Amino acid sequence: MKRILLFLLTNIAVLVTLGIAANVICVFVAGSSLEAVLGPEYSTLAVYAFVYGIIGAFISLLLSKPMAKFACGARTIDGTEGEAERWLVQTVEDLARRANLETPEVAIYPGAANAFATGAFRNSALVAVSSDIMGQMTKEELRAVLGHEMSHVANGDMVTLTLVQGVLNAFVIFFSRAVAYIVSNAGNGERRRNSSGLYFIVAFLLQIVLGILASLVVYAFSRKREYAADAGSAKLLGSPAPMIAALTRLGSLKPGVLPDSLKAMGIAEGDGKTSVWATHPSLRDRIEALRNLLPDFMA
Repeated sequence: MKRILLFLLTNIAVLVTLGIAANVICVFVAGSSLEAVLGPEYSTLAVYAFVYGIIGAFISLLLSKPMAKFACGARTIDGTEGEAERWLVQTVEDLARRANLETPEVAIYPGAANAFATGAFRNSALVAVSSDIMGQMTKEELRAVLGHEMSHVANGDMVTLTLVQGVLNAFVIFFSRAVAYIVSNAGNGERRRNSSGLYFIVAFLLQIVLGILASLVVYAFSRKREYAADAGSAKLLGSPAPMIAALTRLGSLKPGVLPDSLKAMGIAEGDGKTSVWATHPSLRDRIEALRNLLPDFMA
């Protein structure tokens, strides 16, 4: 609940900050405030950016569990399906107790080695693993993977990532349209009469450019939280060794590709170099970070 409140307050703060920043820029560029340039459109644009940023992201968060199940064909299990399923559910229950959380839904989906966690609330989440990762990892390695996903849940990463995305959505929609309005209405005569087409072109191009820049911020945050979830798994299991073994195993299996909507939630994205365009650090960098934690657990 605290994170939801933070989500609302942050978006309001961002809306105010956007207005201040836009006015400062407009004063330097156009010689007057953005409100004076846009007139009544200013308030409409500000509200639209706020609603787009907060409502769109929040709805996607609330629908994240059913959408995730649909996207990858996951089936929820309760442990009565067989020995492997029973072990999986019991392991998630144990890790949830250790993390002081309610046990999330547990699901299995068909596909190459991967796993993910999602959900709007820490005590009503979903943890899913692929059929391949269950068959190709040892129980200790799979337990470390589940610890990683439970750490995402405990850290509230799904809400925080949505908060970041909502803030950036507001930024993109506000500035792309504000700048497009200023550009399309600059000058007079024939140019202003044909400003409608120019407005849409400028807004479209700016939305692409700002959207790409916003994605880089989301990716950077996503990579940071992967390191934190790895460390969280080590804490839950009492050692970084199982998580190191799990990531090493993933490197030999080539992690499965999740749908775009779930890519940032997976256990891994690939084993290439850490890139500004990646939602995950490379497995090599994550293993190195875990090895640096070993002295802390041996003390």
